[in-house]
Amino acid sequence: MTALKRTIICISLLNLGACSQDISDLQAFITQTKSAHVGSVKAIPQFTPYESFSYSAGDLRDPFVAKADIDDESTKKSLLNPDSSRPKQPLEDFPLDSLSMVGLIEQDEQQWGLIKDPQNVVHRVLVGDYMGQNEGRISNITESSISLVEIVPDGIGGYIEQDASIAMSGE
Repeated sequence: MTALKRTIICISLLNLGACSQDISDLQAFITQTKSAHVGSVKAIPQFTPYESFSYSAGDLRDPFVAKADIDDESTKKSLLNPDSSRPKQPLEDFPLDSLSMVGLIEQDEQQWGLIKDPQNVVHRVLVGDYMGQNEGRISNITESSISLVEIVPDGIGGYIEQDASIAMSGE
């Protein structure tokens, strides 16, 4: 064991001796790097100061105040409302895109459209009947489609009429 201890001590001394105190090459590299790299900071850009603006349109409407005056066309549109007192028909429980036209029947000189709901129940409809969830009133029935007029919100508190149709499905 003494030989092993001596070997370990010798190797340790050689390793310590290999770590010299001469770091002149490192100091020369640092000095060279510092002198070669001269950094510069760009100047802060100058911005023009904010100039306020006073809105003075005279007799024009202020865009930040709710419109108080309603013209005649808007009044007519606002009179259009869904009839909540009318009893709902069975096809008004389903969205219009879930209904499909599957046929047409002529009976007693009257055309009946055949509409299939999502539960695969077929209903007969006439002009004037309602279907869809937007008060859709049937306005025309042809061999290829059923046209209707829906009452939908206009986005500003009123309602507008919108045309829609259901085409004959290829079943």
